[in-house]
Amino acid sequence: MTEDLASYRSSRGLVSTADPEVDKAIYRKPGFGGEITSLGHMEELISAFLKKTRQAQGLSRADVAPMLGLSIPVYGRYERAFSKMTVTRMIHLCEILGFMPIDMIFEAAPHLWGRTSEEAEDCLTLARILRRLPTGTTRDLIRLLQRMIPDDDESDRGISDVAETVK
Repeated sequence: MTEDLASYRSSRGLVSTADPEVDKAIYRKPGFGGEITSLGHMEELISAFLKKTRQAQGLSRADVAPMLGLSIPVYGRYERAFSKMTVTRMIHLCEILGFMPIDMIFEAAPHLWGRTSEEAEDCLTLARILRRLPTGTTRDLIRLLQRMIPDDDESDRGISDVAETVK
């Protein structure tokens, strides 16, 4: 292992862990309490989110499956965490059920949005608010937020590309 790779892992807060679904050690970012959710449990959380979202729309599996071009049993495998979902399938489900990818991913890995559960919830709430803002307001808000961040932080946060887009 090179020093650069060890430094990269450390800078990202990644730790070596074992997972029942993977034969070798993998690197993951621990959750809020230091625990690492297994990949299988994340699949279960995603499946539960999918089922809850479908039911909230008042749709049955029989309603959703044909819109995805799937049979009912095949679609049901996603809701039972039997089949792993591809990103393109997730995007298709977002289109059909009206949720954003961040909503589904947050269910399985909220620690990606903050150092604490409260911070993560705040980030999710902010993302949901931003989705509802009119375009002009969004652009004004971006400009305001850019003025609040010191110039030397731009490259660390990936903001410079956004700044150019908004100008």
